[in-house]
Amino acid sequence: MEFIREYLPILIPIVVLEIGLMIYALSHVLKHDKFKFGNKAMWIVVVVLIQIIGPILYLTIGEDNE
Repeated sequence: MEFIREYLPILIPIVVLEIGLMIYALSHVLKHDKFKFGNKAMWIVVVVLIQIIGPILYLTIGEDNE
């Protein structure tokens, strides 16, 4: 239990960042129909199942800005 308390100040910001990125990326996927790679279903799976890396992948290579 002491181990968790020791790392809690580090874990809380990481979890908040992960949830925020996932919500932003997921809302962006649901609002748009055009993507550089793949389709909407693939990006939803990537954003939700691949923790902090999934939303970052979508925002860097999947998002079509046109």
